[in-house]
Amino acid sequence: MSDEHKPDDTSATGARNFIEEIIDEDLKTGRFSHPIVTRFPPEPNGYLHIGHAKSICLNFGIAQKYGGRCHLRFDDTNPTKEGIEFVEAIKNDVRWLGFDWGEHEYYASDYFEQLYEWAIQLIKAGKAYVCDLSYEQMREYRGTPTTPGKNSPYRERSVEENLDLFRRMRAGEFPDGSRTLRAKIDMAHPNFNMRDPVMYRILHAKHHRTGDAWCIYPTYDFAHGQSDSIEKITHSICTLEFENHRPLYDWFLDALGIHHPRQIEFARLNLNYTVMSKRRLTELVEGNYVDGWDDPRLPTIAGLRRRGYPPEAIRHFCERIGVAKFDGVIEMALLEFCVREFLNKHAPRVMGILRPLRLVIDNYPEGQVEELEAINNPEDESMGTRLLPFSRVLYIEQTDFQIDPPPKYFRLAPGREVRLRYGYYVTCTDFVRDERTGEVTEIHCRYDPATRGGMSPDGRKVKGTIHWVSANHALPAEVRLYDYLFSKADPDDVEEGKDYKSNLNPNSLVRLTNCFVEPSLAGTPPGSRFQFERLGYFCTDPDSTPERLVFNRTVSLVDTWAKIEKKLQAGQR
Repeated sequence: MSDEHKPDDTSATGARNFIEEIIDEDLKTGRFSHPIVTRFPPEPNGYLHIGHAKSICLNFGIAQKYGGRCHLRFDDTNPTKEGIEFVEAIKNDVRWLGFDWGEHEYYASDYFEQLYEWAIQLIKAGKAYVCDLSYEQMREYRGTPTTPGKNSPYRERSVEENLDLFRRMRAGEFPDGSRTLRAKIDMAHPNFNMRDPVMYRILHAKHHRTGDAWCIYPTYDFAHGQSDSIEKITHSICTLEFENHRPLYDWFLDALGIHHPRQIEFARLNLNYTVMSKRRLTELVEGNYVDGWDDPRLPTIAGLRRRGYPPEAIRHFCERIGVAKFDGVIEMALLEFCVREFLNKHAPRVMGILRPLRLVIDNYPEGQVEELEAINNPEDESMGTRLLPFSRVLYIEQTDFQIDPPPKYFRLAPGREVRLRYGYYVTCTDFVRDERTGEVTEIHCRYDPATRGGMSPDGRKVKGTIHWVSANHALPAEVRLYDYLFSKADPDDVEEGKDYKSNLNPNSLVRLTNCFVEPSLAGTPPGSRFQFERLGYFCTDPDSTPERLVFNRTVSLVDTWAKIEKKLQAGQR
């Protein structure tokens, strides 16, 4: 293999994953030559989720490493569940993740005529037949894992009769479900997928690309491998659930005598505190348990994007978890760590107040406004500074004041002095309570004019620093606090008679409608990401308007994964 085509290994350890080792061997033995061609082949029947992101990163990444190409192909063989909305959403997600398929956008529906001709070829070779059994009867004839299946009574139809019936199926002479075309393999095969699988079914349904041109549609198993073959794919990389389908994948290609890609399976991505099944995600969306496919609580790429997850962090997460041969469950905390790690370096700091408490500086001149310089990101000096308006009346967080504070509470309390971030030292002198509820509604302070910028000329120190916004300059905002969608790490851990939906977290979304943010956030476009100092990372939501800003919490500042790693390291020691 020439240096020109050797893959660039960008992993931290320099180790090769097992898929790269297989490709290296295939190139060495001459099974395949350059270019290496992979594909990402989604079914357009839902939105992509982070498990698909792993596959996208792997397939496009392999192609890039070997100087090859990766195709985007839509396996659109089921018109009743597929549509253009999903096609466009998938393309948008792949692009957003940072990958480009160029001119190589394909559809299984582009190959319907060729697939039909190959089905005719198998019928003529005595390797396919038209079956009149219903789906219920086929299940009965299929057998069990310990007992062989029974041959269909229609299995020995003549080639001529099968050709006639199949052509009439295409012509629309028969109702839905009345007949199928099946491969003639082995009803006693230990692998259920090889027990005369269905190749075509009758379905009078309009297709999003071919319209009413077809009333028979190939099954995924029949279309998938042949589509790979047509596109001259070298390595068909898929998740482990397709491992048992590989013998059938190989059988069709060998029976037809066409280009034969190599199928390689890897472990799918499973995350705790969520579900990754497209069927379940569809149930949650269609059942209105969430607010659409881009709900920030979902693991869909659209949902993660709306929540503020950067594509760079998702790509890093997929690289960090690596490529395995066995399924497992990944901690959600690791994904959050990757997001937090990226945003810490790249997100500007701003100040926002989620639960406001009015603070009045009694000795500050009424009507005076100062502009205080604030650092945009201490991790990146090139991001510069901004000016914050400061005035007599501010908003602070309710949790930053207590009448009778506990030990090690270093924020405001009666008689206590704290530093206002980028501002002054202030000392609490009084507070006002609601007569009915007893709730503190306002606190009064005095400031030290000599401490501008948060520094004391006499060298005195304070332990507490709190954030704030100027009341007269603050922008009203709604803030949506998102938590895990499920209250249990394993949503399937349920009582008898219940399903995974019983574990939905009732507090997965908390809306705060009386928030305030600093004026620099006016007009921020959807997807803009920030660190609200001391509160977490947030992004501007598409619902945001100039009159009413809306922000989503992306992740908190608390690093759960770091705690997990410390425990693991302590256990190893």
